[in-house]
Amino acid sequence: MTDSESLPVPGARRGDPEAWDALFRRYQLPLYAYVVELVHDAQAGLDIAQESFISAARHIASLREDARFGSWLFGIAHQKCVQRWRRRFPETVPLDDVAAGVPAGEDAPDGWLIRREEEERFMKCIDRLSPAHRAVLLLHFIEDFTLEEIAAITGAELGTVKSRLHYAKKSFR
Repeated sequence: MTDSESLPVPGARRGDPEAWDALFRRYQLPLYAYVVELVHDAQAGLDIAQESFISAARHIASLREDARFGSWLFGIAHQKCVQRWRRRFPETVPLDDVAAGVPAGEDAPDGWLIRREEEERFMKCIDRLSPAHRAVLLLHFIEDFTLEEIAAITGAELGTVKSRLHYAKKSFR
């Protein structure tokens, strides 16, 4: 999730609301999507994403490299997910329970249905992975973080991240 645009981290560090707004707009959706995929709960995902931004605002002075704001923020969210897992076992939310409608402008209903079934199969496969393997897979392939950034986010050694990614891909196959 490295991007070439300059992040307004110095402004956020000074408490500039416009800088925080820009950071929030940049990271709110990817962070929320990542958290929901880990915890399988939309409301908890909102709560964790919000708590992550609040924690980032409180502790932004500890961020050493402004360009690493994204991986630092995802690391905060990851730790909050781990804390939630420790408090209770992860719940699997059946995809049938998720309200899904066909968005306007979609192609034929049969094409949408086929795509939806493929998505369900994909998500069921991901759900079978352990939380650690699922996190590494999502961070690498969906959020596009490097292995080094994933190590920083999860607090694991680089070798552990490589191993988890290898076994996650192997299990996924």
